[in-house]
Amino acid sequence: MIHASVNKRFIFLAILSIILPKIFAQNTQLPSWALGEFVRPIDPPIIIPNSESKFYCPMRKQIVKWEESDTFNPAAVVKDGKVYVLYRAEDNSAVGIGERTSRIGLAESSDGIKMTRRNKPVMYPNEDNMKIYDWPGGCEDPRVCQTENGLYVMTYTSWNRKTPRLCIATSKDLVNWQKHGPAFAKAYRGRFKDMACKSGSIVTKLKDDKMVIVKIKGNYLMYWGENQVNMATSKDLINWEPLLEKNGDLKAAMHPRKGYFDSALTECGPPALLTDKGILLLYNGKNSKGQDRDFRFKDGSYCAGQALFDKNNPSELIARLDLPFFKPSADFEKSGQYPDGTVFIEGLVFFHKKWFLYYGCADSKVGVAIYDPKE
Repeated sequence: MIHASVNKRFIFLAILSIILPKIFAQNTQLPSWALGEFVRPIDPPIIIPNSESKFYCPMRKQIVKWEESDTFNPAAVVKDGKVYVLYRAEDNSAVGIGERTSRIGLAESSDGIKMTRRNKPVMYPNEDNMKIYDWPGGCEDPRVCQTENGLYVMTYTSWNRKTPRLCIATSKDLVNWQKHGPAFAKAYRGRFKDMACKSGSIVTKLKDDKMVIVKIKGNYLMYWGENQVNMATSKDLINWEPLLEKNGDLKAAMHPRKGYFDSALTECGPPALLTDKGILLLYNGKNSKGQDRDFRFKDGSYCAGQALFDKNNPSELIARLDLPFFKPSADFEKSGQYPDGTVFIEGLVFFHKKWFLYYGCADSKVGVAIYDPKE
């Protein structure tokens, strides 16, 4: 009897060893509306801090090493057959997240991986009309997209170390940027001008293999927010009006979920993408450090999720991944300023018939992952 029991147990375990991997593969396979699988092409990050880069800072009135400490949270666009990455860079003026000054650098690449950087930042706290918003924390976390006629639109966070504000800038060449101020400054008679806000993801579509800004029902549309996903519309891409509920509260399109990887925050990622299945939003989910956390992932970690909204009713959430499609796994994604682990996605481009996803690694470096639809 003992031998029979052992044999049955062995057979049962053998069957499980065959079935369970298949079940797991089926459960983790991405649905047809999602993008992926994204694969890291190389182990090292593609942009790292550089203590040799120097420029004269109009705020400090001296030469500074503007990307000495950390380089992370990148935007990306395609221009003239190359990928251009705009990334957040921090100097070494203080210690602690948000305590240094951030500036935005520019790099270009012919293959989407090997980067050539400019020595000077293209966006920074300057002697301009944005002093009250940019000084002393600087310009952070850009997302960049473009119109069909070649105007580049940047959403970024202006940080005066008091209130973070979602701001807008435009450019024709990615080097010279015009700052237009807080995105919500004029909406509802200035009600939201001084509201803490960030992370603007303007809706785009793929046209002629390039992501370009598109209108939804006659207006430009932006998903935005950190604690939850909100929405705003615009006629000119500069002045934005948040969508509100009937009671005057911000209209939320998506909330954090208890027990999931996005239990603490749902923060918008790169420009959203209009597809035949709906509006696809890639976002950053932060895991809670309390009882609401997802115990499958490290508490406090940032993983990447995907959500699909109805293109005819953009506030209606159709589908959402229960597991992150991209998570911290490499050493450089789990060390640095944010050791809990971070893959913070902000840049997405379609380049050489592949999708390139650019992300911040633990608030310290820039990485890339690639999805080839043919594979």
